Amino acid sequence: MDVLGDPEVPGTRPVCSNSAAPCFVWQSADLLQGSKRVQIAHNGACYQLQATRQGKLILTK
Repeated sequence: MDVLGDPEVPGTRPVCSNSAAPCFVWQSADLLQGSKRVQIAHNGACYQLQATRQGKLILTK
């Protein structure tokens, strides 16, 4: 089993750090796909997810 768990095996889905409930986990590299910035549409607004040179993520509206 990898770090993210196996969704087909009960009890192996990842757990969010702020909740005991299972959640979906995406790798930032999968979201960014080689780019430093992506747009995310949420509730009719557009947000920008950006990777910094220090390897941190910033989400802005």
